[in-house]
Amino acid sequence: MAASAPDPVFHEGEQVVQARVGVRDKLAELGPRVIRSLMPEQHRAFFTQLPFLLLGTVDAQGQPWASVLAGPPGFITSPDAQTLTVQAQALTADPLHATLRVDAAIGLLGIEPATRRRNRVNGVVKAVTPDGFSVQVQQSFGNCPKYIQAREAVYATDAASTPKQVHRAQWLDASARQLLTRADTFYIATAYAGEHQGSSTGVDVSHRGGKTGFVQVDDEGTLTVPDFTGNFFFNTLGNLAVNPRAGLLFIDFDTGDLLYLAVSAEIIWDGPALAAFAGAQRLLRLQVRDMLRVPASLPLRWGAAQLSPTLQATGTWGAPPGLS
Repeated sequence: MAASAPDPVFHEGEQVVQARVGVRDKLAELGPRVIRSLMPEQHRAFFTQLPFLLLGTVDAQGQPWASVLAGPPGFITSPDAQTLTVQAQALTADPLHATLRVDAAIGLLGIEPATRRRNRVNGVVKAVTPDGFSVQVQQSFGNCPKYIQAREAVYATDAASTPKQVHRAQWLDASARQLLTRADTFYIATAYAGEHQGSSTGVDVSHRGGKTGFVQVDDEGTLTVPDFTGNFFFNTLGNLAVNPRAGLLFIDFDTGDLLYLAVSAEIIWDGPALAAFAGAQRLLRLQVRDMLRVPASLPLRWGAAQLSPTLQATGTWGAPPGLS
């Protein structure tokens, strides 16, 4: 009896985008070497020292959401190379309250802004308890330090007061728009579910960074953001190529406010809008469908930001190349 073929590291959406930019053959060889089914020791140790964790999940309607959990370093542990255990409860009104369940696909991003280190885990929720949950690792891989603004994050129970009001709408309110125009960082959750249920099926959550103002918001509440050169895995764009729904999370690093957005996404490959942003390889146009804004929610204190050196060569909206 012939052995069955292994699950592909990249699903068809990722493969299509990789082929479009001419890196498909290279990634077919590289992917299996760097995307593992278990966590190396240094990744396991890395997660245990973090005071916060980004998560991607999907609700019952198929909408991806990006979320964040916080706790004193050590709130994440790794009892073995295929398991992460998180001892933290979802923050007020966070979509995790509804999406975190046994056997649900989940994406995790561990990021340490001060050192610009980040590691990713995609997997399945193994157990949910009153104190937290555990994840069975299916994919583990590192990301480069590009586009991360260096800022210290420290867990502090008094850093954010109990939220007084949760704001929900199908549009952006004035406070949300102000947060977006000041943003230099956000997180995006996307999802894929193909016919072949393998390691490439699931949820992904990723970091996006740029100079302040890199998120453009129009009068209709549509966001446009540049997509810069990365690791060419195209996990996010590959998911969006087959499933255009995404969840965004913005953090106000001064107040602890959290802004969750459910959006539909379009990838812009060329045209005058792309030419207007120096350094962008593509654009993401994101139409807001739902907004959830929770003031003073995240119990972290943040130090001053230092712009990523990689972003020095990028522009701002409307700035011609070389003049930004």
